[in-house]
Amino acid sequence: MKMDSDLLHSPAVGLTEEEEADMNDWKLPLTFMKKRHLEKIEGSKALAQSWRMKDRMKTVSVALVLCLNVGVDPPDVVKTSPCARLECWIDPLSMSPQKALETIGANLQKQYENWQPRARYKQSLDPTVDEVKKLCTSLRRNAKEERVLFHYNGHGVPRPTVNGEIWVFNKNYTQYIPLSIYDLQTWMGSPSIFVYDCSNAGIIVKSFKQFALQREQELEVAAINPSHPLAQMPLPPSMKNCIQLAACEANELLPMNPDLPADLFTSCLTTPIKIALRWFCMQKSAKLVPGVTLDLIEKIPGRLNDRRTPLGELNWIFTAITDTIAWNVLPRDLFQKLFRQDLLVASLFRNFLLAERIMRSYNCTPVSSPRLPPTYMHAMWQAWDLAVDICLSQLPTIIEEGTAFRHSPFFAEQLTAFQVWLTMGVENRNPPEQLPIVLQVLLSQVHRLRALDLLGRFLDLGPWAVSLALSVGIFPYVLKLLQSSARELRPLLVFIWAKILAVDSSCQADLVKDNGHKYFLSVLADSYMPAEHRTMAVFILAVIVNNYNTGQEACLQGNLIANCLEQLSDPHPLLRQWVAICLGRIWQNFEPARWCGVRDSAHEKLYTLLSDPIPEVRCAAVFALGTFVGNSAERTDHSTTIDHNVAMMLAQLINDGSPVVRKELVVALSHLVVQYESNFCTVALQFIEEEKNYAVPSPANAAEPGNMTPVRDSPAIPRLRSVNSYTNIRAVTTARNLNKSLQNLNLNEEGGPAAFSPGNLSTSSSASSTLGSPDNDEYILSFETIDKMRRVSSYSSLNSLIGVSFNSVYTQIWRVLLHLAADPFPEVSDLAMKVLNSIAYKATMNARPQRILDSGSLTQSAPASPTSKGTHIHQAGGSPPMPSTSSSSLTNEVPKPPAREQPVTRPPYTPTLGGQAPHSHQFPRTRKMFDKGPEQAAEDGEEPGGHRNYVSLALQTGLCDWSAKYFAQPVMKIPEEHDLESQVRMERQWRFLRNARVRRQSRVITQRGISRLDDQIFINRNPGVPSVVKFHPFNTCIAVADKDSICFWDWEKGERLDYFYNGNPRYTRITAMEYLNGHDCSLLLTATDDGALRVWKNFADQKNPEMVTAWQGLSDMLPTTRGLARRVSIYLDRSKQGGAGMVVDWEQETGLLMTSGDVRVIRIWDTDREMKVQDIPTGADSCVTSLSCDSQRSLIVAGLGDGSVRVFDRRMGPSECRVMTYREHGAWVVKAHLQKETDGNIISVSVNGDVRFFEPRTPDSINVLQTVKGLTALDIHPQANLFACGSMNQFIAVYNANGDVISNIKYYDGFMGQRIGAISCLAFHPYWPHLAVGSNDYYMSIYSAEKRLR
Repeated sequence: MKMDSDLLHSPAVGLTEEEEADMNDWKLPLTFMKKRHLEKIEGSKALAQSWRMKDRMKTVSVALVLCLNVGVDPPDVVKTSPCARLECWIDPLSMSPQKALETIGANLQKQYENWQPRARYKQSLDPTVDEVKKLCTSLRRNAKEERVLFHYNGHGVPRPTVNGEIWVFNKNYTQYIPLSIYDLQTWMGSPSIFVYDCSNAGIIVKSFKQFALQREQELEVAAINPSHPLAQMPLPPSMKNCIQLAACEANELLPMNPDLPADLFTSCLTTPIKIALRWFCMQKSAKLVPGVTLDLIEKIPGRLNDRRTPLGELNWIFTAITDTIAWNVLPRDLFQKLFRQDLLVASLFRNFLLAERIMRSYNCTPVSSPRLPPTYMHAMWQAWDLAVDICLSQLPTIIEEGTAFRHSPFFAEQLTAFQVWLTMGVENRNPPEQLPIVLQVLLSQVHRLRALDLLGRFLDLGPWAVSLALSVGIFPYVLKLLQSSARELRPLLVFIWAKILAVDSSCQADLVKDNGHKYFLSVLADSYMPAEHRTMAVFILAVIVNNYNTGQEACLQGNLIANCLEQLSDPHPLLRQWVAICLGRIWQNFEPARWCGVRDSAHEKLYTLLSDPIPEVRCAAVFALGTFVGNSAERTDHSTTIDHNVAMMLAQLINDGSPVVRKELVVALSHLVVQYESNFCTVALQFIEEEKNYAVPSPANAAEPGNMTPVRDSPAIPRLRSVNSYTNIRAVTTARNLNKSLQNLNLNEEGGPAAFSPGNLSTSSSASSTLGSPDNDEYILSFETIDKMRRVSSYSSLNSLIGVSFNSVYTQIWRVLLHLAADPFPEVSDLAMKVLNSIAYKATMNARPQRILDSGSLTQSAPASPTSKGTHIHQAGGSPPMPSTSSSSLTNEVPKPPAREQPVTRPPYTPTLGGQAPHSHQFPRTRKMFDKGPEQAAEDGEEPGGHRNYVSLALQTGLCDWSAKYFAQPVMKIPEEHDLESQVRMERQWRFLRNARVRRQSRVITQRGISRLDDQIFINRNPGVPSVVKFHPFNTCIAVADKDSICFWDWEKGERLDYFYNGNPRYTRITAMEYLNGHDCSLLLTATDDGALRVWKNFADQKNPEMVTAWQGLSDMLPTTRGLARRVSIYLDRSKQGGAGMVVDWEQETGLLMTSGDVRVIRIWDTDREMKVQDIPTGADSCVTSLSCDSQRSLIVAGLGDGSVRVFDRRMGPSECRVMTYREHGAWVVKAHLQKETDGNIISVSVNGDVRFFEPRTPDSINVLQTVKGLTALDIHPQANLFACGSMNQFIAVYNANGDVISNIKYYDGFMGQRIGAISCLAFHPYWPHLAVGSNDYYMSIYSAEKRLR
């Protein structure tokens, strides 16, 4: 619509564009836009967790080999004078050589013992080759598979050789003897760690690697060729798991600076704080710290392992900094191996980072294998220098005047840096450097609260953050903290644990082992805890008891069931949901918990949740009741009674508005079916028999007896777009006729799983070759049969079922399943079909043809306690097996067979025997593995045992895992739609501005007055006969429904946007459509005359249309009056036509949907709660043909087939809500319209063409106009006071409010003025003066006011 520029700023508007858009659209609630509608109900993909140390190690033995030969310098090193002399902080020349050697050895041992006090230390001072050999082999023998450390100090012998030798002595110290690294490797074995403190140490590392490679090759040769001489020798140990630390590169000498110790490398590795402080004092910058001397450093008070003292605090800061540098620089797996696997190795490597920094300043490059990236320039070293500076600057006053030590601000500052990272960051960036420091801070009580808070906020960023934190090593810390009794930590710890378990549920075992579950039980029982923290606690407990028997026992003893039952009525919905899931999981396959629940009448307390306003809570309650009936090992009369009770309570959810709930319902009932399999088999046979004897022609068959697949009488069969309602709407292949043989549910054609063929159902693969394999098109129960059974045993009396005698409980549940198998939501019906077919399969397999029960024996009750066969089942199969815990979600769906895309050429399947499913008589009598012949069909209990697993295992909805995703996703982040800068918000703003523009521009036109309405702006041939048309209120899209498909046209461009199948059964038709959320993200609601409602998204754009939800809006549409007519033709003789179908009216402001039709009530659905909120009796004996409501006044106006117009006030009770009845029309009311203004009138029109205006407060009409007779369709323009009538005489008349004809349309423009066909439907655009007309000749045209106006 191009508007004149002066209209854009028309003064008639009063409000500015923004104000108007804001006022109306921002306030409107959105429907069907919750998470459960937008995403697939399944758990998240489990991230592979690599944080657990598969092989923790200990260094248990240490060999200290010192070759010093005090007083004799080796020949190949020329020493400076003065030179570095100190070894292990001792001057060897200050005492006799032998004493010096022993003292240095003892000191070195002490230095190592600081890091690993429990290891066995053996010194070997100035040794011979044999002594080294003896030492190494004995240490390896004692260490077994653990790690051994070999420390070599070669300051008194020549440098290592290029051939891979180091030097030791002969017995009387007259010669240096070479010792091959190859031999050393053989004696030391693996895993080992080597430290070389000598010049040219890099050579050893190179030789070591060459020898290791040589060993690998020898091992390979020996493995391939056992006769090879190498294979005869004892196999050399593999050196894969060896770590080396060397003081310098192959061509470097050790520093000789007299201010440094001679064993600078060893000092860095074993006394890092001492050497770091000395080195700090030797730097030029140390002059900035006055009064600090090397002597003073020796006097720093405190102990290394006491974090409250200056020395201990420095050590703690040093650990945090080196750990952080390593974590930030090293690849993750290397970090895990070197810094988290072995305490001593981790300490040595942290100190090695210091060695690299210090020794590089003296032109020496320490080497390690595995090699580390360079770390000496890392920014965190500056934080270390600052910490040392702050500490040393206090020293003179502390020592001389005894002032108190001020603690370093290091940790507080690092936490602040972490906080800045958290608050300022974008999502895709490097992880925060300070993460390992946060870990260290958890050790200190001073900062613990803040650290936990920040850690929680970090984990909240998503699963990747949890994985990172676990890889840093957070787990043991937070596990230990569960022993703390501090109340202020509770909310933080519960939050952190919820995040961890949402990502890695395998931690359940660690928690139970350390009694961690008790912590969460106490949080759950603490009524002072806010609901959200109790929710997390109960989520954690639900993970602990999930498929984990030890956890179930521990929590049962901890009184979990009673705790949960107390909180079922909590106002917080998420808490109610998780309490129910937790209950469902604790008694899943765990008998003691079930009986504990029975004692506390848990099932009765859960019943209240079945009518909860939140669908997810109803779901959780159904899940809990399902596992409650699904696990009794011992059958007693008591437990059977309880199961029956629960079953009948669950049966009431058959028409719940939410498909998620109904899916869970099928699974819950399938547990019952598995428990009482023999009884259900009896019922199945009874129904199969009844269905065969009861020749009810389905309406479709009545219309066309021989023809199962109606072929269109239109020349061109258009290609339909395939629709994936979450991958398998049971519908679409390309050719239209296949597409419609829905009843024959030959699923291979239909794009759904072929899992109903007994071949797929059976556990033995041999079965599929003959019985019911897809090739011979035999399904036990086709959709047709099930649908027929459903109609034979009318299910409309379900609500009065509770009083039925219990023997027929199985019959009632079978009916419920039949009903669910015809559910409009494909996933629900697929699940129900699986259950029905698996039972029908067993029933027909076990029934012998000669003994099929005659109707007489069927009326006797099936036994309530199982037959001997039932008890066999329990011995054979035990309780239904648990799904493997390895698969991330509870085996979401049965894997779909790949046979989805079938060639379209296959003829649609026509059932044998005039449309019935094959019965056991026609089964090929080939013997199967588990069919033991008719005589002892199920005596051994194997076949049922093996088979019942199929039902119990296959059926799971993934609801619990999907719910758990909530805890893995960010909770604190503001949702995208509230973020003013987000794309979602921008798009919404754009849509609301567009809406305001449409409203304003159309208002300008309608206010000028419309004198003609015959300008044809669109015409096209629709793929099917249009039965309902609906304009989108704001964009240029129009939806046109034929009997069972919907076509979308862009009326401005004149092109077809989309065409897809609605999925309704063949004997039904679409009778109404509404746009939901038309102002924003539009959804399309379709209503069919069997009472089903379906809601679609992603139509008319590039994506595939998807079904958002579907439910049975009216459960008991009177089937006698349902549309038997083949086509939506002219409403001439209504009685033959099958009534009004289903009529709906939608209120966006309240989210309420009014539904009625060939029923005696107006049913109101609350789409937010997805449940029925009200049934208003119409008080008439004829169908409702039109509905119109006004939310401001709570009024509903209904036009009826008997000509009456009735006004209801929905705030009043059922008996007095009808406030007015007008009986002035003598015939069927085509349309009743309630104007939306505060004093709006009712306009109603009957087939006879009399238009009557009523004022809701007066009993008689205030105005009557007469239009054309034989009205077939009519619509009223809500803004422009126009109404258009379509008549059977093939013309359209448009009238204004005074009853004057402003236009008569009889011919199409162009097409040589072809005559308009009989009008099948009409609709005005809610704003523009456009009128859409669909006629029986397949054409769809749109007329508008003349051009100059537009």
